[in-house]
Amino acid sequence: MSTSGDDHVSVLRGVPVVGGVRYAPVIRPGRLPGPDDENAPPADPSAEAERFRAAVTAVADRLRGRAARTSGPAAEVLSATATLAEDRAWLGAAEKRIAAGSSAEQAVRAAVAQFTDLFTKMGGLMAERVTDLQDIRDRVVADLRGMPEPGVPLPDVPSILCADDLAPADTAGLDPSLVVGLATSKGGPTSHTAIIARQLGIPCVVAVGGLDAVAAGEMVLIDGTAGTVAVAPDPSAAAEAVTSARRADERTAHWSGPGATADGHPVGILANVADGAAARAARQTPAEGVGLFRTELCFLDRETEPTVDEQARTYGEVLEAFAGHKVVIRTLDAGSDKPLGFAGQPEEANPALGVRGIRIARDNPGLLDRQLTAIAAAADATGNRPWVMAPMIATADEAREFASAVRDHRLTPGVMVEVPAAALLADRILEHVEFLSIGTNDLAQYTMAADRMSAELATLTDPWQPAVLALVAAAARAGGAAGKPVGVCGEAAADPLLACVLVGLGVTSLSAASAAIGSVGARLARARLAQCREAADAVLACAGAEEARSAARAVLG
Repeated sequence: MSTSGDDHVSVLRGVPVVGGVRYAPVIRPGRLPGPDDENAPPADPSAEAERFRAAVTAVADRLRGRAARTSGPAAEVLSATATLAEDRAWLGAAEKRIAAGSSAEQAVRAAVAQFTDLFTKMGGLMAERVTDLQDIRDRVVADLRGMPEPGVPLPDVPSILCADDLAPADTAGLDPSLVVGLATSKGGPTSHTAIIARQLGIPCVVAVGGLDAVAAGEMVLIDGTAGTVAVAPDPSAAAEAVTSARRADERTAHWSGPGATADGHPVGILANVADGAAARAARQTPAEGVGLFRTELCFLDRETEPTVDEQARTYGEVLEAFAGHKVVIRTLDAGSDKPLGFAGQPEEANPALGVRGIRIARDNPGLLDRQLTAIAAAADATGNRPWVMAPMIATADEAREFASAVRDHRLTPGVMVEVPAAALLADRILEHVEFLSIGTNDLAQYTMAADRMSAELATLTDPWQPAVLALVAAAARAGGAAGKPVGVCGEAAADPLLACVLVGLGVTSLSAASAAIGSVGARLARARLAQCREAADAVLACAGAEEARSAARAVLG
């Protein structure tokens, strides 16, 4: 925590996620009351087990209902949380305790504590499910007690939500007209909270030191670009900061594309989507196409694989929304924190480094082939032939095998660069595919050996880390030498200042959440290519993320 010139103003610092400046009172999520008279054993364990199962079903159904009412990453996160709510492992642990004489509430708390400890020890992407599981616990206990579900209150006036951490169900359900800023003590720049905040366009700062001491009702000024939360600032100074930021937003609103630097160097500005609804919403922005179509949504929360026809209909909606425009489809990126109920995935000690992404296809070769068949069918039906890329490619041989399968379906192959090995060997990988797309979320995690959900390590998974950007530069150089495009579709592409640096590194397209399209395009339009390159050189010469940000601002203003 640092203090400004006014002794009464504390400026808390964290990791910036979504730009924007807002001044408003703090609200905090409601908390579930502690245990009351849970110690009495149930008179009928069988009836108690039935009461428990009914509560779990009700919670899962409500989560699925929320998923159905939203789209994009929010729907994907909610569906995954609903699946976790009905996971047989923790349900079985709770039912054993009920059979042994525990109340349903006791059993829920004990079973979740057991799996929270397990997930924490496993680390990696499994550790990020701890918040989800604890949220499920609170919702189930609330249902068992006949209480309203805990979570974010609906404020009467525009407010800034401050929390230790936020469950996906809470973040996905936010009304951006009433919750105008987000700040959390935990989380990282690629957490569920961060991703959904970008989708909603809400200024957001995570891993904020000292935030827990800020009480509900306190007036704060959040700056999602600088990564600060000013507590009890001077009202007139805060209002001036908001006004200045609003003027910048208005300049953004007038940007209509296409993507290019101030001196005319073209840069594709594309959207990240997860379904037809998100694609139709993105079509209302200046996005020139889709740079990342996440296909997990139609696979998650299912006991059986979706049919080729079901998949084709889903893919066709996105291709129709962007008819005549570029669409890049990522094949199934499941495993780790997105388990498939029908793929027979084994338990893994470290799933973030295990069977996920393209690796699932090794033991389920038909899964990939059927997905490519569905994509090709959607392409034939819509007349829009997409590019197709694989996640978690680590070797040139994997790229060659994937490219062959894609070309067999008359589609254009590419790969994701999320593993440092893929960036280092990008030249050899590009011998087999037509394009690269850099997923900076996982690339940062694997490069820095830091769990992207860890608040303690959030500064390491910051996409401004020079080591991460050096790998981006290596992949971009390989693309330039081969005459093939290299895009960025990770959350780094949603940062307007970093977007300029990425272009300076040689990136040819940027794909971000729809809410970030205007700010990225408008910021790039004010920078010359030479400035972007100068900023990129300055950033690569830095030793840390904050120094890199400052170096870029010094060049780009």
